[in-house]
Amino acid sequence: MVKGCEKKRSAEAVCGRSHLKHWPIQIGCVPPIAPFFENAHLLVAADCVAYACADFHARYMKGKVTLIGCPKLDSIDSIDKFAAILRNNSIKSVTIVRMDASCCRGIVNAVITALQGCGKVIPWWSVTLSTRGEVVSG
Repeated sequence: MVKGCEKKRSAEAVCGRSHLKHWPIQIGCVPPIAPFFENAHLLVAADCVAYACADFHARYMKGKVTLIGCPKLDSIDSIDKFAAILRNNSIKSVTIVRMDASCCRGIVNAVITALQGCGKVIPWWSVTLSTRGEVVSG
């Protein structure tokens, strides 16, 4: 064994600090009503962003309820899912993080459409990342 290395290391030491506080996180698997949504700041992220952004947990997930999905590959109607979540829970804000790819526009459009139809005024913003994890807009 190399001096200074331990046989067992904690998950935090190996992976960094996780800011995930609930499960599931996949848009299609999340129930529309759940205790973790109450008074939550919601993060809706395209699947790919966590791989492009090395500090995704600390930068975007900290203090938020995270939902992930891919508008190109997911088979669910995410507009209806987002609308149900927004209508049935006390969501304080919504942050959308997407990649700078045309297929990612769908996740932003779905959230905005749901926000417009939910009957509530909820602050939101969108962040677009490059494939290198750099903020392109937002």
